[in-house]
Amino acid sequence: MKHWIHAMRLRTLPAAGAPLILGGVLAYLDRGLHWGIMLCAVVSALAIQIGTNLANDYFDWKNGADTELRVGPVRVTQAGLIPPHHVWWAMVACFGIAALAGSVLMVRCGWPIVGIGLVSIAMGILYTGGPRPLGYMGLGDGLVFVFFGPVATAGTYYVNVLQWNLTALVLGSALGVMATAIIVVNNLRDIDEDRTTGKTTLAVRFGATFARWEYTFCMAGGCFLAGGWAVANGRGWSAVAAGMVGAVAIRLMRQVWKLDGRALDPLLGQTGRLLLALSLGLSLGWVLG
Repeated sequence: MKHWIHAMRLRTLPAAGAPLILGGVLAYLDRGLHWGIMLCAVVSALAIQIGTNLANDYFDWKNGADTELRVGPVRVTQAGLIPPHHVWWAMVACFGIAALAGSVLMVRCGWPIVGIGLVSIAMGILYTGGPRPLGYMGLGDGLVFVFFGPVATAGTYYVNVLQWNLTALVLGSALGVMATAIIVVNNLRDIDEDRTTGKTTLAVRFGATFARWEYTFCMAGGCFLAGGWAVANGRGWSAVAAGMVGAVAIRLMRQVWKLDGRALDPLLGQTGRLLLALSLGLSLGWVLG
């Protein structure tokens, strides 16, 4: 069981959960939250995230992107801890659960949510699967921003309230920018292996210095955007929360400029937890006014 828990990479779930929390709170404040619908949205989003993690494990092994040079956590398929076909079917099961939960949302919301769900599942597979994996072409950063930011936050609001919301889009974008920092530090950690195996992430394409500046921009930019929108909307407590998260983020930004390789691994979890803290702080601040 511990190998399956490792394969699902539960530490990445804050990136999937953060926008759901914020979108749900904004829907609640507009008196549009439906608990059953919210549960389906959570199940669908987390299942897609876990399915994507399993897909990455399987397809990186199949494409030869995981080698003995790997400095990150062990991949269960490459290490032989779980048979490849078991990982494949677990991935299929996760995406099936996501589709089943999403079918409830489809009945309520119609084709816009069907489109979002199908594209999300497709991106989860094509990120490392298919003839030209998107993550191998440097597109991963943009995909993380879109799907873990405005799409997830505004989509959660939409399935509850049945209309789009500008605040959900803007604050969701702030979360998406910070979520992008997670993949940036992941790619910076793996830059040598990725360069050897032909996985052309932005870190490989433009170098480690670029990746460090990208991480710095994402962390600072996410907090600045969230805080600025909070001030513009008279939500002082949310602005304070964004400022506090930004202050903590300074320590992580300093570390990313000092560390290399395996030493960067703890920053993944720390960045994810800070993303979750930003979501919770913004949510609580929006409630308090």
